[in-house]
Amino acid sequence: MMNSSASLKRIQSELKNIETVPIEGISAGPADDDNIYKWNATIIGPVDTPFEGGIFKLNIVFPTKYPFSPPVVKFTTRVFHPNIGTNGDICIDILSDKDWSPALTIKKVLLSLSSFLDNPNASDPLNSDAGRLYRDNYEEYVKRVKDMTIKYAN
Repeated sequence: MMNSSASLKRIQSELKNIETVPIEGISAGPADDDNIYKWNATIIGPVDTPFEGGIFKLNIVFPTKYPFSPPVVKFTTRVFHPNIGTNGDICIDILSDKDWSPALTIKKVLLSLSSFLDNPNASDPLNSDAGRLYRDNYEEYVKRVKDMTIKYAN
């Protein structure tokens, strides 16, 4: 099991990688200088999706057992999405204890979340209204996503 100093080194290494090899449309880093275990991140809504033009903010909390335990990632920007709860909780397998892998990095997680915005798992929704609309009335789902993106993600 990894101790917190090894966890700290891993997080510092991932931060350096994000700073030296940035990803277009994604940024992340410590929320303040006092705690490297708490980060803020931003995902720009992917082009050619209903989320396009949105600026989606997230909070990331790394556990002291990271990378052997997944980070806790939550959207702080309201998002209409089958797998994102109204409180910002995210239901995606890679962030569960069962499916998390120490091979994943926060950069890979954020890339996955960016892709996940337009590729939800509507058969297992956290937001049942969004899941139902996605399955039963996709045009209305897209309209709601665009409306919420304009209202909350600009």
